[in-house]
Amino acid sequence: MNLGGPTHEDNVRIFLKNLFSDEDIIKLGGGVGQNLFAKAISKFRAPYVAKDYKEINGCPKGCTGSKHCLNRKNKVVSECCSPINGLTELQRRTLEKYCKEILPEYEVKVYTCMRYWLPFADTIMDDLLEDGITHTILMPLYPQFSWTTTGSSFRDWENVLKEKFPDGNKPWKEFHVKNYHLNESYLQAVNSRIDEALNEMDPDTRRKTHLVFSAHGTPLLEVRSGDPYTVEIKETMEAVMARREENNSYWLSFQSRVGPQKWTQPNTEELINRHLEYGIKNFLMVPIAFVTDHIETLYELGVELVENMEEEGFEFESYKVTKGLNDHPDFIKALAEEALNCLKHEIPEESIQWDQHKLKAATA
Repeated sequence: MNLGGPTHEDNVRIFLKNLFSDEDIIKLGGGVGQNLFAKAISKFRAPYVAKDYKEINGCPKGCTGSKHCLNRKNKVVSECCSPINGLTELQRRTLEKYCKEILPEYEVKVYTCMRYWLPFADTIMDDLLEDGITHTILMPLYPQFSWTTTGSSFRDWENVLKEKFPDGNKPWKEFHVKNYHLNESYLQAVNSRIDEALNEMDPDTRRKTHLVFSAHGTPLLEVRSGDPYTVEIKETMEAVMARREENNSYWLSFQSRVGPQKWTQPNTEELINRHLEYGIKNFLMVPIAFVTDHIETLYELGVELVENMEEEGFEFESYKVTKGLNDHPDFIKALAEEALNCLKHEIPEESIQWDQHKLKAATA
């Protein structure tokens, strides 16, 4: 389960409308008022957002998304496709290949279910029915739980279930992965991406580099209502740093703030500017809450933040953004571990063939 993203300039507005219509993200009580707001804000923002997606177009040579992508069906090469689509499809294929390697006695299929763009939950349920699936695991590509991400995806799935199976008798057993923000394989994948970026620096730059863990922000109203996301983000950051031998200074900040509400602090751009004012000029950005590269990592951190710093007259020596986890072998292993943990009473441990060579083969 992932966020999804527009696949063509023509559906940017629809994607944004789906996003802003979600009561778990924008709390306007639903109904007519929320729909009017979603239509208005999506129409206003669509041209600007489409421009950003064009700059990081994820499928410049043709569709790399799922079989349900309209670009693939229509054989269209899009100039405005979110990278999250193709990269999530890559994660899906890699995880399915790995699960087939370690579970040779079982038929395993992995599906992509997006929240705000194709393929939606109803389409994936049709696929499950067609394939005769008996056990279904809802696996969010959000390591830290929030009602606005994992919670929203689970709620949407449940709503579609009620429509498709009004008697409550769905033909599969269902399991949910709530979070995995302290999974050792996941933490290892994050550290691996940090090491990859640091190893590209000369020793002096590496020594002076500050790590900035940037997470998607959330309204303080959510935090005060008990949403565990911010706490789990901090736990992930501390767990990552506890497993590192080098002692780079590190900080936590929050990005993607929208609307008039008060959001979690410090804001990423404001934190960077403050450091620059203090004379700190070497940064490695670690998008800690994102496992798939998309507009928040590739554009907000990789393009927009740099442009804003330069427009403000700030000078920096080194600025890098770690690559998203995407299909990193340790991240794929983490997903498999979490999925199989759900099935520990369904699948005998001895039938699972954990093998590092199988992981390397699946992620090659």
